[in-house]
Amino acid sequence: MQRKPDQTPGPNRGLRLPRSWGLVVSVLCLGLLVGLSSGLLARFFELTQVGLLGFAETPEAPTAEVVSPIRRLASVTIAGLVAGLVWAWLRTRTRLVPSVGQAVEGAPMPPGRTVVHVLTQIFFVAAGGSIGREVAPREAGALLGGLWTRMGRRLGLRDQDGPLLVASAAGAGFAGIYIAPLTGAFFGIEVLLRRVDAEVVTVNLAMSALATLVGGSIKGFAPYYKVGSEPFRPWLMAVVLLIGPVMGLLGAGFRRMTSWAEAHRTNGPAAIWQLTGVALLTGLVALAVPQVMGNGRALAQMGMDQRLPVGFSGLQLAQSLALLALFALAKALLTTATIRAGAFGGTLTPSIALGSAMGAVLGLLLAGLAPGLPVWQCAVIGAASLLAASQQAPLMAMAMLMEVCHLPVMAFMPMGLAVALSMAVSRLFVAKA
Repeated sequence: MQRKPDQTPGPNRGLRLPRSWGLVVSVLCLGLLVGLSSGLLARFFELTQVGLLGFAETPEAPTAEVVSPIRRLASVTIAGLVAGLVWAWLRTRTRLVPSVGQAVEGAPMPPGRTVVHVLTQIFFVAAGGSIGREVAPREAGALLGGLWTRMGRRLGLRDQDGPLLVASAAGAGFAGIYIAPLTGAFFGIEVLLRRVDAEVVTVNLAMSALATLVGGSIKGFAPYYKVGSEPFRPWLMAVVLLIGPVMGLLGAGFRRMTSWAEAHRTNGPAAIWQLTGVALLTGLVALAVPQVMGNGRALAQMGMDQRLPVGFSGLQLAQSLALLALFALAKALLTTATIRAGAFGGTLTPSIALGSAMGAVLGLLLAGLAPGLPVWQCAVIGAASLLAASQQAPLMAMAMLMEVCHLPVMAFMPMGLAVALSMAVSRLFVAKA
């Protein structure tokens, strides 16, 4: 008796795995693989930082002030030259590496070029380049998600499952390096997919949770920022009536600055000298203000460390306010210039830095009128509010600050109101633009 030929089309021929089981296998495997990639990127960041600057940042010591000023200058300038050479080559000699958003829409990410692109971002930030490093693990996750999707069709997956898995893997990459599972899930849902249903939420949450477990097992589960221990009081709701709208304006302004820089980013050989020049400028500023280096962790921590001492003088307060505001302005300008000069990277952690510094400014002013106000809480709420406005992603912003600071659940109350006000103001500002 002659057997009938298998009628299963394409790559699914010979397999009978139900789609639901294919998704389960995909989530498990991608969660573990993406978590591993994020953990390894975190280790690469640490090794690069130790090799070039001679120190490894921690929540207790996030600033390169322990490094000699000349070494700070040399580190970031050399990194700018190297990164400029690599990115100029990638932009002129090969096809462009697609963005995460383009990968979600189906654009294939070339493995070799994507790995070079990702490692260059981590290298540049570790050496002191003024830009965020959170795009790199997301791109690595999207690369793995895309490769798995092409292979995973043999598991009974549909073509429509590709965007879901790529977006979830990108969010999981973020979760695995910052140990923030909700943030990674919300990034995939709120920023990339922009749709909510049970399947989308389940896949994103599960994959980000697994990536967090693996990434944390490699780099540790400690909070990224160190904050105070005072409880969040209900009367803080009155304070955020000021913080939220102000951060909405600042966040929308920073979004416009970085969007302009991305739209006019230098391509080709000119990126070599322009990025080297901006890196040199960053190093010169860092001779006196090392907080401007890197992804902004040092400046954010500076804001969260602010306290109003007993018996403070007006001069002390004015000095603190001026330093925070000037450092924030310098960070915003250098990050914008870095992107404009041809660099690739994120703006999430720079947004946190700006929000923390300016939130601390408002907190110090208000603490003079309301003794006992924890300034660090104003900094954290300011960071979440400005991040929400700059990324237009309120859920992700709240989740990120809650997770990277290990905040208590009571923080959701004032933070939620501040983020809502920030979003409302920023939407008006963006709409007018």
